[in-house]
Amino acid sequence: GGPRAGRGDVRVAALMLLAEQPLHGYELIQQITARSGGNWRPSPGSVYPALQLLEDQGLIVGEHTEGKRVYQLTEAGKAHIEQRREELTQAWAGVTAGSDDPARELRDLFEQLGGALRQVVHAGTETQIAAAREVLTGARRQLYRILADDAVSGTPSDTDKS
Repeated sequence: GGPRAGRGDVRVAALMLLAEQPLHGYELIQQITARSGGNWRPSPGSVYPALQLLEDQGLIVGEHTEGKRVYQLTEAGKAHIEQRREELTQAWAGVTAGSDDPARELRDLFEQLGGALRQVVHAGTETQIAAAREVLTGARRQLYRILADDAVSGTPSDTDKS
């Protein structure tokens, strides 16, 4: 598969952001975090070695300005992006997709559901675990109904117990 949703290669992110404007390392971290909708906040421990590697490859150059090392693309870096534009754009889109991804909220809700389920499994009685099983079974059925476009509104009677 392609890049993981919300995360990616720091080098790709750095190249794509530096194609827009010169930045220092902390600004790169801020930009990646903002563009990914908060899904990816790379650590300085991953950003600075990536910048060093890009500099060693001659794709970017870092210059000290006002006490900070500001990075910008070299001509070779610009050519590299042009040669691999489609691949880099796709990888970068995988990172930025998270910021306005309509499924992101569903994934967050699913993670919250998982946390609640783990608590029921860990601390629940047999009766509570059985009730949780019914809720999950009903939810699964309802999701398939939504996909089948049968009953988007209203809950099915088999999960309507209070």
